[in-house]
Amino acid sequence: MIAEVIIDSKAKKLNRKFDYKIPKNLEDIIDVGSRVLVPFGNFKTLEQGYIIKIKTNTEYEVKEIAGLEENLSEDKIDLARWMARKYFSNVSECIKLMLTPGTRAKNKDDRITDKCINFVYLNMEYNEIDIDNLKGDKQKKLIEFIKQNEGLTIPEIENFAGISRSTVNSLVKKGILKIVNKKIDRNPLINKKISNNKKLELNDEQKDAYSKIEQAMQENRFEEFLLYGITGSGKTEVYLQLIEKTLKCDKSSIVLVPEISLTPQMLDRFIGRFGKEKIAVLHSKLSIGERHDEWERIKQNEAKIVIGARSAIFAPCKDLGLIIVDEEHDSSYKSESNPRYSAKEIAYEISKEKNIPLVLGSATPDLGTFYKTMNNEITLLKLTKRANNSNLPKVEVIDLKYELATGNRSMISNLLYSEMEKNLKEKKQTILFLNRRGYSTFIMCRDCGHTLKCPNCNISLTYHISQNILKCHYCGHTERPVKTCPECQSDKIRYFGTGTQKLEQEINKLFPNASTIRMDIDTVTKKNSHEEILKKFKEENIDVLIGTQMIVKGHHFPKVTLVGVIAADGSLNQDDYRANEKTFQILTQVAGRAGRENLPGKVIIQTYNPNSFPIEYAKTR
Repeated sequence: MIAEVIIDSKAKKLNRKFDYKIPKNLEDIIDVGSRVLVPFGNFKTLEQGYIIKIKTNTEYEVKEIAGLEENLSEDKIDLARWMARKYFSNVSECIKLMLTPGTRAKNKDDRITDKCINFVYLNMEYNEIDIDNLKGDKQKKLIEFIKQNEGLTIPEIENFAGISRSTVNSLVKKGILKIVNKKIDRNPLINKKISNNKKLELNDEQKDAYSKIEQAMQENRFEEFLLYGITGSGKTEVYLQLIEKTLKCDKSSIVLVPEISLTPQMLDRFIGRFGKEKIAVLHSKLSIGERHDEWERIKQNEAKIVIGARSAIFAPCKDLGLIIVDEEHDSSYKSESNPRYSAKEIAYEISKEKNIPLVLGSATPDLGTFYKTMNNEITLLKLTKRANNSNLPKVEVIDLKYELATGNRSMISNLLYSEMEKNLKEKKQTILFLNRRGYSTFIMCRDCGHTLKCPNCNISLTYHISQNILKCHYCGHTERPVKTCPECQSDKIRYFGTGTQKLEQEINKLFPNASTIRMDIDTVTKKNSHEEILKKFKEENIDVLIGTQMIVKGHHFPKVTLVGVIAADGSLNQDDYRANEKTFQILTQVAGRAGRENLPGKVIIQTYNPNSFPIEYAKTR
């Protein structure tokens, strides 16, 4: 038997197949999709490769496959070949996206393995142990403790029983105790304590959307749907009930969300409905070990619901029955690193191949997606009402030119100030959105106009006051602030622009008695910090949440009645041909955080361009 092998290499010259003989001892276990080790060229070490086809003979004199490492399904190999053609990538680079996280390194010593821990058990029946002949009370105490608590680790025995490791080792040597090495899962949800949430009654619009998607599921038919619902219209409840249907059919589901939308609140809702055991989570905040174990749980069909960011589309689900892409307009679904790809396009290809429905959800759909609904390429499903019968917030636009003319040079308009003051008195919460982190967005010399830029990226450095550093938000380069201009040696160095740090400082000056919390990339660097900030804001009734895009999507705070957009022009003036579309999307999304329960909501958008059509349209949504 002969295998056609793609060598694991970025070199374009090697983006082709090579024939290798399959050894007799591997013929029964090797298949299309196998990751193998092969001798290649004059290399002294074995190279990693992937089998893409098996045939009976070859016209060449070939070498033999040296070993087998891992098997991928044939459909994953077909997907990788399709991606390579569509995105002009090497097949091997596309295959790597589908391998278990932590196992992609060529060097085995660099790979993640299963996490194993030693557990202590009795090595014989308790009544067979001659307790009286044991030396010391500690050994007797330990045996009694293990009898009641078999399967504890040595650190747990030290903590709970106050008995040292040496006592455990002594009894192991005597054959009374044994140590068993067992694999444990690095489950990121293991410590979550979530109360069950009940299935909600769908309104007429939700029922119509659900029934049309369910029909495609029942008929094992591919159809692409756009679930176009205003913020708070109950799209997530439709997702939950569709997933419940796939579980009843013993099928799996993939739910893709943008990284910034993978909020604790969203996860809590899924866990509360289906339990931790059925759910696997995949995103960049997990350790490589956690991702490895979550991938293995999916592969073993232990987790039938996959919730994750872009790369979760490659999860090895068994019997996939549904794919959902939430916030489908988000640009993070496109990978900017090699191999470049669109997760939405991959989802479309997988759904079409497996004859299952693909659901795209958004309150502000991508224009390309919405255009396809007009051409009947995608089925449009509308949700025009908020699910809990709450009203959309009232939106007011403030012209900052007028504020300047009346002498207000603050970052906070007079109206926003008075509304915040009112909110504080009434013990209600406020969200302030500013899509720029840091303290000042650029530093310039007023004499010569020189701007301090990153030596690597040639973009303006941002000043961070808490660390007293200048930082590049692209490559992470940092340097100390300067007092004189490096070009003309003038001391007329000035800090321009406003970031979330500066906004927080100003709010603390204007409202000294108000409690504030900030959420941007600088405050969520530690693991679980994202969840801790949101939990603190909700449970401790913090008055003001200040943040970037992270606070825009996926959050539900009943006491938030006021949302302030500090500078809507930031996204409006980006060097991007879709700047108008993105501005409308982000303003509509952030406005949707206000008044989500019975309390009426208000949104104040501050801008120098009040008549621009994205702002006008966001105001009427």
